[in-house]
Amino acid sequence: MFESLFDFDSDVDEATLRGIVEQLEQLKAAAAAAQARATEAWATKRHLAEAEAGVPKPKRGRGLANEVALARRVAPMRGGQHLGLATALVREMPHTLAALESGALSEWRATMIVRESACLSIEHRRQLDAELCSDTSALEGWGDKRVAAEAKKIAVRLDAQAVVERTAKAAADRCVWIRPAPDTMAYVTVLLPVAQGVAVYTSVKRQADTTFDGRSRGQVMADTVVERVTGRPAEQPVPVSLNLVMADTTLAGGDDESAWLDGYGPVPAGFACKMVGDAALDESARTTLRRLYRHPDSRQLVAMESRSRIFPRGLAAFIGLRDQTCRTPYCDAPIRHRDHALPHRESGSTSALNGLGECEACNYAKEARGWRVRTAERDGMHQADFTTPTGATYRSIAPPLPGPPIRKRVSIIESQLSVDLVTFDAA
Repeated sequence: MFESLFDFDSDVDEATLRGIVEQLEQLKAAAAAAQARATEAWATKRHLAEAEAGVPKPKRGRGLANEVALARRVAPMRGGQHLGLATALVREMPHTLAALESGALSEWRATMIVRESACLSIEHRRQLDAELCSDTSALEGWGDKRVAAEAKKIAVRLDAQAVVERTAKAAADRCVWIRPAPDTMAYVTVLLPVAQGVAVYTSVKRQADTTFDGRSRGQVMADTVVERVTGRPAEQPVPVSLNLVMADTTLAGGDDESAWLDGYGPVPAGFACKMVGDAALDESARTTLRRLYRHPDSRQLVAMESRSRIFPRGLAAFIGLRDQTCRTPYCDAPIRHRDHALPHRESGSTSALNGLGECEACNYAKEARGWRVRTAERDGMHQADFTTPTGATYRSIAPPLPGPPIRKRVSIIESQLSVDLVTFDAA
């Protein structure tokens, strides 16, 4: 049906190309609607099967959001969002689902409508659904903010108290997180109640309004945030511990291989060497070197193990350095748990081979009924296979350490080229 859309002649006129782009956009929305129906049917079958198996009601469907995430190749948090969206659209919001299927709404705009109506009763939610989306022509020309605003306006009119209560509960979700930005920069995001958020912004803005020292307005605001959070000028070292993994040849200036900054990701060789140099020159900093060894073929860390059920500090640190982020496929969340792939209760060893670095949500999900995780070492690479209750298997391979390719030598011991872990611990 859509073959002509995927295989088109690029020499056609612009109007035809515009039409193809429009049709493909409608196809994306229709596919999202079909995914929602399939996801809801999947959830229904899983709950029925577990009910027949005698699984307690609170435990039914555990781990399904992670399965949805794996099937869609997204992070587990997104899997939960997709599962919730599918359930709401199919069971409670038929008009929004129809608008998505026709292409009048994108998946993201349908998500915003579901989100704004989440605090309502089923009856009120269906009223909002019909009022907002029964006539899809009214949605023409609406952007994201307009869609969200109209949905919220109807929700407030239907049940203002529910909206107020949801707003009050939202303060419990305040948090801080960090993610990499291009060129060795980082985004630090703070989620706050609106009054506090505006107060923070106004405070740093006022500082920028009264500072005239050659820095741009944005630079002053950013530096002010750093100074007020760390308690020292932005240009001074911060008293925290940083783990930087880099090849000894890079540290010595012999190559330009990137390094790995724990909690951030890859950084250029020059930047890493400058970090080491600055820390070495800072008398208040304590800089230590720890030598690690990597496999000559896979460039991964050499294994460790313990007889303890709990992962000792050294082995836990080893797994964290090897895995870098959560090992569940498509999940880039920071590691919170170091746990057994094959559970200890099933005679799983406390070792680097059987150990995995996981975020909290993924570690609990793999303990759900029907999940199985098995690890192996293939050609020096640590491999973990995640098998879900439907029988699908997803493979995760630990990333290689920084450094250039290793030239093989006769001696196995000599072939394990060292990599340095530089730890900065400012006083």
